[in-house]
Amino acid sequence: QIAFMTLTLFPIRLFFAAFMMLLAWPFAFIASMGSDEQELEKPLSWWRKIVDILLKAIMRMMWLAGGFHWINVKGRRALPAEAAILTVAPHSSYFDAIPVTMTFASIVMKAESKDIPVWGTLIKYIRPVFVSRSDQDSRRKTVEEIRRRAQSDGKWPQIMIFPEGTCTNRSCLITFKPGAFIPGVPVQPVVLRYPNKLDTITWTWQGPGAFEILWLTLCQFHNSGEIEFLPVYIPSEEERKNPVLYANNVRRVMAEALGVSVTDYTFEDCQLALAEGQLRLPSDTCLLEFAKLVRSLGLKPETLEDDLDKYAASAMKMKKEKVDLKEFSAYLEFPVSQTLESMFALFDENEDGVIDIREFVIALSVVCKPSKTLETIQLAFQLYQSESGTITEEDLAHILKTAMGVSQIDVTHLFRAVDEEEKGKITYDDFYTFAELHPHFAEDYLYADQMGAESSLETSSLSAPNGICTDFSPDSAGDRKKPLQKKLN
Repeated sequence: QIAFMTLTLFPIRLFFAAFMMLLAWPFAFIASMGSDEQELEKPLSWWRKIVDILLKAIMRMMWLAGGFHWINVKGRRALPAEAAILTVAPHSSYFDAIPVTMTFASIVMKAESKDIPVWGTLIKYIRPVFVSRSDQDSRRKTVEEIRRRAQSDGKWPQIMIFPEGTCTNRSCLITFKPGAFIPGVPVQPVVLRYPNKLDTITWTWQGPGAFEILWLTLCQFHNSGEIEFLPVYIPSEEERKNPVLYANNVRRVMAEALGVSVTDYTFEDCQLALAEGQLRLPSDTCLLEFAKLVRSLGLKPETLEDDLDKYAASAMKMKKEKVDLKEFSAYLEFPVSQTLESMFALFDENEDGVIDIREFVIALSVVCKPSKTLETIQLAFQLYQSESGTITEEDLAHILKTAMGVSQIDVTHLFRAVDEEEKGKITYDDFYTFAELHPHFAEDYLYADQMGAESSLETSSLSAPNGICTDFSPDSAGDRKKPLQKKLN
């Protein structure tokens, strides 16, 4: 079928879809000329309403060209005054643009998108909230703009937000980002379904590329899509004060409508677990729990590397000195809380009430730079090395146990391979030279010894086809009730 469709219907569909997009461009361009913020807050003029109808018709023809012959719409879309924000999930494909083109709701987009020829003009027409990567304060400005529009009593168009923040394979709903819920206004949950016999729609961060997904989808005779507008969710007073609680409760409602489970893992957790560095994290690593605690503590992703440099500098001055919970609180400059106590417990290997602060720094480095193994190991060498710039086999074991978040690891084979002169100590230069010659040193010297053994080094390299890694299955949502896993217990 794919071979036949590639030679026949695929090029026709692709040409027609591109033609429809080009046809929409002049209407969007003219309608966007000279419009300022005050005009956008006014009711649509008669000619703008006509442009809206024309553009929606053209966009519907574009999706028709892609094989979406009919799109089933359930429920009633709320008016902007009833719900200023539409929260859409699951987000699994660029075909999720279908509800955007059907509603012309505003969306949150990267600022760079407006410079894309043709597509950028169509994007600007729907008055999106632009996020700038170059602006370090962009996150705060984006949240403020969403709040301003959401609290305008329906003057602005509705904002359509995909709160998962990334594409998943629709097997569950991952943690919702709180941006859509910070304003504390009613939202309308919208769920998407693609009930096709063969899934060529799903486009996640791991799996077939964008063009392959487009090619396979256009080679299907028919593609089904379904949009369901759920009842407007009005937050309680507690939810207004707590955006995370609000987000979790809305996610639960949407998961029930979809018939799927929820998981507290995020896209960042998957990036951490499947990072393409030399060290793959094992399935039972406590670093995933650590990463969640880092977020809960309020350490912001955009400043995390700066925080790492600060904590590393302090740890080097402290050397081998261990700290208790109160001293750990002062070190992080965070008050003692349940989150801080949980984080402390992960490193309290002997349950004697003290931890080695160097282990915290190494774990934080892995979370900051999951694919940059050698940078983390270099930092660890600086923390553990003696005055002569060397570390012992015991030091290397501490470093790698912490970097992988496991209880036990045998580094003897690796250490002896690096220590060719059998000095009983190695420098970072020795390790770096060895790693350059053996880029797969972890697989050859660490994991290989553990294969088949009842060990914590069972790797998580296998992943679900075209989706989230298997270790983040919906069943793991119940793990929150289990006791915290110790790093060394």
